[in-house]
Amino acid sequence: MTHAFGDESTVRWIRESCPAGLSIGAAIPPGFAAYATVVIPDEAGPHRQHDAALVDVLEKHSSTSQWWLGFLDTGADPLPFAGAGTVPVYGGWQYQIVGTSPDEALRSRKNVWYRTLPDLIFPDDRAWLVSTLWDDDWRCVGGPEALIKDLSASHALETRTVTRDQDATPPGHIAR
Repeated sequence: MTHAFGDESTVRWIRESCPAGLSIGAAIPPGFAAYATVVIPDEAGPHRQHDAALVDVLEKHSSTSQWWLGFLDTGADPLPFAGAGTVPVYGGWQYQIVGTSPDEALRSRKNVWYRTLPDLIFPDDRAWLVSTLWDDDWRCVGGPEALIKDLSASHALETRTVTRDQDATPPGHIAR
C-alpha cells in the first residue's frame, strides 16, 4: 500500500484553532455540529474491541477512502511509518502524519496494545476528527450529530457528549 505523508498544511486547521486548556476545544477545532469524549479501556482485550468498534462507527460516517492518521512522537515507542517526518500539532508536540486507508488505523500499532489506534484520525474531507492527547485515557471527537449519536449508542464505547467549551475530562478521570 502506498502512503501519503502529511506536512504542516495537513494539520494547520487543527494546530491554529486549538488553544491549550481542558475543554474539548483544546483537541478539536470549532465548526463541528457535535462533540464527545470516548473513554479508553484499561485492559488489552476490551481495548482492542473498543478500538474496532470506534473504527467501525467512523467508517460508517466517512465518505472518503483516505484517512489521515497521526502518531505522537513520544520517544517511548517507534513511529510506525519509516521515512515519514514529523510536524507540530498541539503545543509543538511532533506527530507523524500519514494518509492511508481506514483499515490501517487498526494495523499500524499492532505491537503496542495500550495505544493501538493513532493519536489523530480524520478523513480527507475533515468531516470528523478523533484526537487522543498524550496523557489522556479518553479520546476527543468532533463531527456530525449522527456520528456522535452512533458513538453514544454503541454498547462497546463509553461515550459522553459535551459542548465545545466544556471540560473534556470524563467523570472519574484526571486531566494531566
